[in-house]
Amino acid sequence: MEPIRTLEQMKKIARELPSKRVAVVRADEVETMSAIGSAVKDDMADAVLIGPENGIREAAEKAGFDLNGVEIIHAEDDKTASIKGVEIVRSGRADVIMKGLVATSSFLHAILDRDTGIRGPGVLSHVAAFDVPGYHKLLIITDAAMNIAPTFDQKVGMLKNAVIVAKALGIEHPKSTYVCAKEVPYEKMPCTMEAARMKELADTGEFGDIIFDAPLAMDLAVSADACRIKKIDSPVGGDVDIIVLPDIEAANVLYKSLIFIAGGELGAVIMGANNPVVLTSRADSAESKLCSIVLSAVVASYGAEGGH
Repeated sequence: MEPIRTLEQMKKIARELPSKRVAVVRADEVETMSAIGSAVKDDMADAVLIGPENGIREAAEKAGFDLNGVEIIHAEDDKTASIKGVEIVRSGRADVIMKGLVATSSFLHAILDRDTGIRGPGVLSHVAAFDVPGYHKLLIITDAAMNIAPTFDQKVGMLKNAVIVAKALGIEHPKSTYVCAKEVPYEKMPCTMEAARMKELADTGEFGDIIFDAPLAMDLAVSADACRIKKIDSPVGGDVDIIVLPDIEAANVLYKSLIFIAGGELGAVIMGANNPVVLTSRADSAESKLCSIVLSAVVASYGAEGGH
């Protein structure tokens, strides 16, 4: 498939793929119901809704979501709803799990339970695909929500997760970097040293078929003009697909700058569990919530086809 370059294109592809089923934990919230309702109505996903049944029906009515044919599983509280959601995914009755009104702690506890959860072998990490007016294709960044001060090994896992997302979006050889404040290794800037180590791993094939160069400053990663002016010759320069950030502070600043200053929209997914996880922010727009559902469904389709 051709690389998906915009979120609208991603939605179009999702309509053409067999619909994946999303288990929504505590679906009794109007914003969540509006997003999943749009995905179901436009044939981008199917849903099973978990939570207090009366609350779900009330939220659906407010959101204009016709529940005809949609399965509802009654659960009174966060813990019960989370456990039921994970059970549904484990049994193969759903492909993606989504956080609704449930507390994040209860939701993640059920997912990560070593005996009954859907914990995968790697690191859990947040991967966001941004559609930004000033950039010529989707920009994938990690990790703005899960790993606060990731170790080097966790960053390796974060890049591996982001590569799966990029491949699911049809990017066969994702151009990737670890963004730092300097483009040469410098001992007083530990991130640059980590970036150089990551490049060594990439050169040995640790991340599969990707194009990796680091360290790179942000301007060099996204601007061919900056590369020309600074005389930097990089196979990634000005055309990056994936950016690994040093920590949650840097990633969160970039994430919110792309939304609130650059006017970007995004879809995001938590990777590293056995199934994609939708964990949206209260500040995310309705469009971004919808795109997160669709991105997760596209990733689930890629996994089902043996992509990872």
